[in-house]
Amino acid sequence: MAAIAAVVSIGGRPAWTTRIARAALVLAAVAVLAWLLVLPLLAIFAETLRQGVAFYVAAIRQPDTLAAVRLTLTVAAIAVPLNLVFGLAAAWCMTHFQFRGKALLGALIDLPFSVSPVVAGMMLILVYGKYGWLGAWLEAHGWQVIFALPGLVLATVFVTLPFVARELIPLMQAQGSEQEEAALTLGAHGWQIFFRVTLPRVRWALLYGVLLCNARAMGEFGAVYVVSGHLRGITNTLPLQVDQLYEENFSAAFAVASLLALLTVVTLGIKRLLEWRHGGDMRAGY
Repeated sequence: MAAIAAVVSIGGRPAWTTRIARAALVLAAVAVLAWLLVLPLLAIFAETLRQGVAFYVAAIRQPDTLAAVRLTLTVAAIAVPLNLVFGLAAAWCMTHFQFRGKALLGALIDLPFSVSPVVAGMMLILVYGKYGWLGAWLEAHGWQVIFALPGLVLATVFVTLPFVARELIPLMQAQGSEQEEAALTLGAHGWQIFFRVTLPRVRWALLYGVLLCNARAMGEFGAVYVVSGHLRGITNTLPLQVDQLYEENFSAAFAVASLLALLTVVTLGIKRLLEWRHGGDMRAGY
């Protein structure tokens, strides 16, 4: 009882020792985050602008860098919608049906989390490369996957595959299927149920998953490094362009890296804006 009285005051409010401990823990957490996240981010922008705005603009406007930006946006524009469709379908199957192999499907969804991106790239080469399982057939039909855009898309889809599905599955499990079943008994068909019942209930989780998927797609390095061939201006994405510039032009590498950092900041800003404007709807959905 003496220990409890020392922690909690008579009025039910935390004692001063508890408040001090709580403040110390909060400050320690903020200090660690600032040291590991904020300080490196500020260092990138400081190094980027150290030689002036003119140098920064010139580094960004290099043809190879612009080609890397276009390629990164193209890969993300293909991979993210594919994972959006897959994530919705996988979450629907995992939460609305019972079937043999359900546990295996859940394990396969999580597989990219446990496989190194470099290993994922090697797997794609073994399947789609020139001497891979399908390489000869693809080459005979004039299709090039590895060291081309299709290989970059496949690698990006693989590493970002779980993000949308893993945002949706817990929410759909918590919501249950009662509303869909009620709509079915009232005569609604499948697409009506999906667009008018299911999708409005999961839209915020879906948007979170898409944001995370897009951020990872634009910043992926390991898998695309293996399957790209490092062809500057052709198969170099932004992370690969930063890696090559780091060996040649230190300041230019930081200038290009700042674009990826800006993408991270924009993604976080969109997430926080949605939470601020639609926080009530999000909490209601969950």
